[in-house]
Amino acid sequence: MIDLLIVGGGPAGLAAAIHAVQCGFDVVVAEPRPAPVDKACGEGLMPSAVRALRALDVKVPGQHLQGIRYVDATGGRRAEARFRTEPGLGTRRTVLHEALTARAAQLGVPVIPHRVRQVTQSDAYVTADGITARYLVAADGLHSPTRRALGLTERPAATRRRAPRYGLRRHYGVEPWTDLVEVHWSADCEAYVTPLGPRQIGVAILTSCQLPYDAQLARFPLLADRLLTADRTPVRGAGPLRQQARSRVAGRVLFVGDAAGYVDALTGEGLTLALTAADALVRCLREGRPQAYERAWSRLSRSYRLLTSSLLWIRNQPRLAPLVTPAAARFPGLFQSAVNLLA
Repeated sequence: MIDLLIVGGGPAGLAAAIHAVQCGFDVVVAEPRPAPVDKACGEGLMPSAVRALRALDVKVPGQHLQGIRYVDATGGRRAEARFRTEPGLGTRRTVLHEALTARAAQLGVPVIPHRVRQVTQSDAYVTADGITARYLVAADGLHSPTRRALGLTERPAATRRRAPRYGLRRHYGVEPWTDLVEVHWSADCEAYVTPLGPRQIGVAILTSCQLPYDAQLARFPLLADRLLTADRTPVRGAGPLRQQARSRVAGRVLFVGDAAGYVDALTGEGLTLALTAADALVRCLREGRPQAYERAWSRLSRSYRLLTSSLLWIRNQPRLAPLVTPAAARFPGLFQSAVNLLA
């Protein structure tokens, strides 16, 4: 019997594996896809995520990000907030995954090419497809099969009333024109522009409208004109974004990353929460208090859930949504505080 079986070898699962091995746990990661795995993602790491990677001794190359800028669709109104502590980092999802995979391999973490399909548990252990462990960590993504199998997925009330939101991402071969993450606001969607390298940016669009990427980008004429002749990659998509879990702890099964529940990508905090929650999860297991992880996760995610839910509510009010950027410009101190609360 091993100490910890981690289902899912993405950033959340690998971060949990690295922390666990450093604490002396016997760990196996089950991930059917070879690394690196690409995914539709904003690819901007907030300063707190950079610090979390440093604690894992994971070195990730990328572009320094100095803050956040909100821009209205025409570019007429804008507001920006600089990070007060240290820079964030713009880096390809594949580059991040490679760095975490290399660190896990350096520590001797075995990653088996296996898709877990069945999980059973008793008071003393968990069994997943013949693998027995004291605990199982489900890090199997936004639509976690483990969460569904245990009956812990519930449809949020908000999505029963409104169209679900999706993310679409494409890379462009252009020189970044800023060292900030730009969030462009249109009437019913946002475009996130993240510098990733000397001649590469990522543009992720969050929307509830099921239209092709180019039709979505056309809602931002200033941005679309900048990218008109640039080299581009194929589009990747993800969603529906909002996923609600009844609990982060179910007996000897614990959830981390997007599998633990997800509000929206609106504030760019998904990776930060995945990395910091992985640390908290392992710490609770080391102390022999797995049930304490639920409260630890709630504490770590409180700011993210509050700010993201509030912005999402405003986004869904037709009269209020166009006022987001003007309000941020008019109250720069408030905008600065909100950005640095997340940072």
